[in-house]
Amino acid sequence: MRQAARMLFTLGIPVVLLSTLAGCQQGVSESGQKVMLWNGTDFSGWKLYVPDKDVNVNDIWSVRDGIVHCKGKPNGYMRTKSKYANYRLHLEWRWPDEPTNSGVLLHASGEDQVWPKCIECQLKAGNAGDFVLIGGAGITVDGKDMQNVEKQFVVTPKKQQSSEKPAGQWNIYEIHCEKDTIRCYVNGVLQNEGTAATLTAGWICLQSEGSPIEFRNIYIEPLN
Repeated sequence: MRQAARMLFTLGIPVVLLSTLAGCQQGVSESGQKVMLWNGTDFSGWKLYVPDKDVNVNDIWSVRDGIVHCKGKPNGYMRTKSKYANYRLHLEWRWPDEPTNSGVLLHASGEDQVWPKCIECQLKAGNAGDFVLIGGAGITVDGKDMQNVEKQFVVTPKKQQSSEKPAGQWNIYEIHCEKDTIRCYVNGVLQNEGTAATLTAGWICLQSEGSPIEFRNIYIEPLN
């Protein structure tokens, strides 16, 4: 594992594990160029969080046939135990029934809470590709500084018409986080790009926020 980690840094733009490598030991290729964040069988390397300690998180998230199934209620998230910077994130999602709301939270840290300080790449149906700045986070889009520390949520709409697929079909999110720049692609379409992000490293979280949603093929790679 140490050899693989060293090889990541020799690529020039490394995948950086900011806490411990323990949450990422599964799925590292021999070349060190790919880290499977989710192993396809269980939640090793992830924390499942909802604010109500009386709720059994295993009733909300489950694994069947190599797919993460999330009921969508109550609000919460599954997050990586390790923190990351400088990576290309790949994940696939679909709505098994009615599409509603979810999101990919980037560079989150601090105390676990439903809305941690972070930069969200939106998964809300019809709005996948929006940026949502949460808890005072900032980013600049098209030369405009979008940060507003007085607001809990600041939305920067996606640039193109929706490139999402209908319920029941798999969508692909590719999110590039390079230093203070974030680009998000929905099914190959560049939907948003921001620079001067005030957060550049942290957990990666997938939200429970509405109705059932499914995820698969969750991994990161170094940026070329």
